[in-house]
Amino acid sequence: MDLEKYIRDVPDFPTEGIIFKDITPLLADAEALAEAVRLLAEPFEGAGVELVAGIESRGFIFGGAVARQLGAGFVPLRKPGKLPYKTVRKEYALEYGTDAVEIHADAVQPGQKVLMVDDLLATGGTMAAACELVEGLGGRILGVAFLIELCFLNGREKLPGRDVHALIRVE
Repeated sequence: MDLEKYIRDVPDFPTEGIIFKDITPLLADAEALAEAVRLLAEPFEGAGVELVAGIESRGFIFGGAVARQLGAGFVPLRKPGKLPYKTVRKEYALEYGTDAVEIHADAVQPGQKVLMVDDLLATGGTMAAACELVEGLGGRILGVAFLIELCFLNGREKLPGRDVHALIRVE
């Protein structure tokens, strides 16, 4: 199945000059969604994944489904102030300024095997910060999986030594 045909380009969103990769057509098609989840999980079947960590917000959609596919638990990583319990935070640089992600301080136990999932790999800053949080709690990251990778932004460079999988690679 050609998943790329289910991704809609939206020019000038959220700002002029950006071509936004809209995944909602893929989400609306039961077969395409099921295939995307299957393909995201496939490289990690039999690896002993105990937790799937998904990054707000579209990483929740795929992360939860991949966790179910792998028989693993799910852990959300969110923007600051959105989680109700004690959290740890990691800030990361943006082109102009900074942002941050948080995780519950007890979300990952030392030695747990974790798969990181998000919908899109762009510059890699968000995923790099998320990986640092999980490893800071003692988690062992088995890999990182994305629906889409914008290769021209070189996000993999911020994920050295990681087992990176992307279903759709945009050169």
